[in-house]
Amino acid sequence: MSSDFLHQLAIGFCLMLVLEGIIPFLYPQRWRNLVQQLALVDNRTLRIMGLVSMLLGTLILYLIN
Repeated sequence: MSSDFLHQLAIGFCLMLVLEGIIPFLYPQRWRNLVQQLALVDNRTLRIMGLVSMLLGTLILYLIN
């Protein structure tokens, strides 16, 4: 792996953390309610949601590069 790749990966990770933190920062009670609702979702549904998210992210990365 090149140094440039690792640098870009670190930037992407940091941006993900910023984006993931916006909703709990702005709406902590809504975030708490969402987490409680997600705790009730079965594992299969969560895995499907995760897979769809990963595939969508991969597709978008492919399209913009």
